[in-house]
Amino acid sequence: MRLFSALVVVILQAASVLASTCLQQQLGDSLSFPDDTTYNATVSSFWSIQESTLRPACVLRPATVLEVSKALEILSDSVECEFAIKGRGHAPAAGFANVNGGVAIDLTALSSVSLSQDSSMASVGAGAKWLDVYQHLDGSGVQVAGGRNGNVGVGGLLLGGGISHFTTKVGWGCDNVVNYEVVLANGTIINADKTNHPDMFLALKGGGNNLGVVTRFDLATFPQGNISTTTITYSISQSAEVFEAFTKLIESSNYDPLASLITSLLYLSATKTWRLSSSAVYTEPVTQPAFYDELFAIPHESLVNNIISLAEYADEKDTFSFNWLFATTTLKPSAENMQKMFDTLNSTIYSFNPEGGVTWSIALEPLVAAMLPDSGDRDILGLERACPGFIVLISALWPNSTANSEVEAKARSVLSAWEADAESKGLLQDFQYLNYAAPHQRPLHSYGKDKLGFLKLTSEKYDSARILQKDVGGFKL
Repeated sequence: MRLFSALVVVILQAASVLASTCLQQQLGDSLSFPDDTTYNATVSSFWSIQESTLRPACVLRPATVLEVSKALEILSDSVECEFAIKGRGHAPAAGFANVNGGVAIDLTALSSVSLSQDSSMASVGAGAKWLDVYQHLDGSGVQVAGGRNGNVGVGGLLLGGGISHFTTKVGWGCDNVVNYEVVLANGTIINADKTNHPDMFLALKGGGNNLGVVTRFDLATFPQGNISTTTITYSISQSAEVFEAFTKLIESSNYDPLASLITSLLYLSATKTWRLSSSAVYTEPVTQPAFYDELFAIPHESLVNNIISLAEYADEKDTFSFNWLFATTTLKPSAENMQKMFDTLNSTIYSFNPEGGVTWSIALEPLVAAMLPDSGDRDILGLERACPGFIVLISALWPNSTANSEVEAKARSVLSAWEADAESKGLLQDFQYLNYAAPHQRPLHSYGKDKLGFLKLTSEKYDSARILQKDVGGFKL
């Protein structure tokens, strides 16, 4: 077995060397190697240590879609050469946007943003971050549905679905894509929209990196001015009241489509302290919107409201590089169950304090009727089978890489306990949001058999050699 494994490594290394040589001959100006400035800039730009510690044989930073096409043509002809597709490197799992010993394709040079003459559509390079988009559109009177943190990449967010401040108003981010410029695994460049390659157009709306390398997104715009942002901080002793108010908002038959809410729990293991807060955004410039009155009425430690542009609000500080994990689940509403979840979480992590500490963040995000389509022809997410409720994002940040397996085990323990308990109460939902999922989860399978089957057929049609399934990391079909 060891001899076989060693032989596989040798074969993969040889394939990488051959591919690198071919790429250098064809695309030398866009290629960099270990210890080059450009190489180091790419490898160090990932958000997680898990990704930035991987060392590709070379980094390709294409400046045009034609260079992406040539690269994929070369890579598809190489036997078993692994490669990665990187936007802004937000996904924390090792191997999802980087690769050991293969070729990392860094799309960040493809970051142009333009607005059509009639302001109805924004064309955005796949390597842009959302702040680039919001700043370009600032003052135009229109915006697009994109990431809430401006440092998140355009490509990754949209290919995984894309929750934004406007999801209850205009749908998921992917629902607002009107055209994709895509490079197929064999290097062919196509445009996918409702008329041209409609199967690819639909599959890309939540299908991740399984269909091709998207190099440009054309996004529908909508009228948008300043927004209202309110951050409310509570004592952890108010958790039951906050969960009750959160649940009432989810269950409201008149959920305000202008509301964008996240309720968060934050735990610092080094100090054993909890923080409970709500980020209550309203996408019109209304100070303390009445929709959030129940959250405002709960005794709180602070309440800060601002009327601000989307570009200003999304201009967040860069996250320092830590080890990082995501995991997710989706549940039906129940304030009692939310309190039980907190109690389980607290009893599991309260005394867990590895060297260097760990910061736990639990984000609770409404999944309401406006986000659930009546049919499955809008995207591939399978949400027509879901019920109103909420999406949970478990994330953890920690500096000490020797604690990786322990932190990951704690997260899985919490998630397993939550899901087992929720399932016993009939509160567990199938949907797993791809952009929040852990490597051990299967978000694409959570879309349902029909959607998964459609994704597989579309993948086979456009990538019959299964290059993207075999040689690229991430959530596979």
